[in-house]
Amino acid sequence: MSDDISSVDAVQTLLAGQNYICDRALGTVVFLALKLGRPLFLEGEAGVGKTEIAKAIAAALGRRLIRLQCYEGLDASTAVYEWNFAAQMIAIRTAEASGGADRALLQSELFTQDYLIARPLLEAMRPQPGGAPVLLIDEIDRTDAPFEAFLMEALSDFQVTIPELGTIHAAEPPIVILTSNRTREVHDALKRRCLYHWVDYPGFDREMQILHARVPDATQTLSREVVAFVQRLRGEDLFKKPGIAETIDWAKCLLALDAVALSPEVIADTLGAILKYQDDIQKIQGSEASALLENLRRDLAFS
Repeated sequence: MSDDISSVDAVQTLLAGQNYICDRALGTVVFLALKLGRPLFLEGEAGVGKTEIAKAIAAALGRRLIRLQCYEGLDASTAVYEWNFAAQMIAIRTAEASGGADRALLQSELFTQDYLIARPLLEAMRPQPGGAPVLLIDEIDRTDAPFEAFLMEALSDFQVTIPELGTIHAAEPPIVILTSNRTREVHDALKRRCLYHWVDYPGFDREMQILHARVPDATQTLSREVVAFVQRLRGEDLFKKPGIAETIDWAKCLLALDAVALSPEVIADTLGAILKYQDDIQKIQGSEASALLENLRRDLAFS
């Protein structure tokens, strides 16, 4: 795996080939995670590209992407495996109908790989075509402390235990990427097992590069105005600031409307593409949007 990555520049080029434009700092931590085989913990606001980098790495390296979407109440057994109870019941009834079933033999047959449903963590431990998969543990901050404790053990040894089958160890450790939107603090003990990076909003030039890569049909004028407007929105006192994902979505919406430049009217019609809370929309629409547009055009004219 690490032989495919020769330098930080190579990583940036590899990701750029998947239309993921990253800065030097992010490229460096990705390079180190791949080179050293360490989990990568990415933290930042929603929509800044944390999940997308896992997809880009998997696609660039030709690996399978396995995603564990975290949520409140997620426990170890749900993340690792479950038994196919429906198939087990059919097997039991079939054995009973045939008569003379050996109960001990039947029980041993029911808890085998044939009836095991692998969930993301177990699936990531198994050999995969093309090499170790990319395991994306998305939004780890949505889970609770017990699951974090379990995850620390699983990531330390890259193994999981199924009581009926024993311990399953990964022949080749997966490429692990954890993300957090920082809705709560993740325990330091888990972070210490990872390489850490805060994914921030990009600057104007890099966001322009990202938009050009993801929405190549957008004109230079429209792209500059879209990026400048979104970046100004991030400076406003909003409940949820728009991320890169919203910038891309908004540009696509404007193209679908055949817009060649921003106007107060088109901004009012499409604010829902970049702002997801009504209070934020009400604050920006109307005269505020017009003032932002006028100011950004003045600044762009002098840049």
